Amino acid sequence: MELFNYFRSSASYRVRIALALKGLAYDYKPVHLQKNEQTAESYSSVSASRLVPLLKDGDAYVHQSLAIIEYLDETYPVPPLLPKDPLARARARALALDIACEIHPLNNLRVLRYLVNSLGVDEDAKNRWYKHWVETGLEAVERQLAAAPTRYCVGDTPGLADCVLVPQIFNAQRFDCRLDHVPNVMRVFEACMKLDAFEATRPEKCPDAG
Repeated sequence: MELFNYFRSSASYRVRIALALKGLAYDYKPVHLQKNEQTAESYSSVSASRLVPLLKDGDAYVHQSLAIIEYLDETYPVPPLLPKDPLARARARALALDIACEIHPLNNLRVLRYLVNSLGVDEDAKNRWYKHWVETGLEAVERQLAAAPTRYCVGDTPGLADCVLVPQIFNAQRFDCRLDHVPNVMRVFEACMKLDAFEATRPEKCPDAG
């Protein structure tokens, strides 16, 4: 397998965690978003979306991090990243979507660039935008975790929702977001970071981080 990704991309980090949890080997293919390498012909020829991450498994290409993770879970089912119980599976997916759909899109690099380059938003206002959506978005996740607390997002083993939560916290910390208002979120984050799958794949440990 090959994973096209960028070390600071939270969506890419999600997939790196999932691959590590499953113990799957892959070739790391860096695509530098700050240098716009995702728009190069060599990459756009295999990625119609021109986004990262992109997984190549044999002759197949899969994009979008959550789709990749579910593909991995269905193709390499041990250990599972989603619970067997339908309600627990729905809860795991909902928590992942609370972050991947409600927080992340508003703070994607493309959005931040548009705010600055097209709308003329200054750096301070851009950072306020980022912090507002991350901090309020994580409040929704906090309420979900507080209502049914477990070691990880859903249950006593890490899974899909944890793969999505941890990268969002890394980004929140990088932008100095307030996190003391989400104690359950941070409790789960800290539990995850005790595991090698989360620690060894963190952004600064990637080959393209230098």
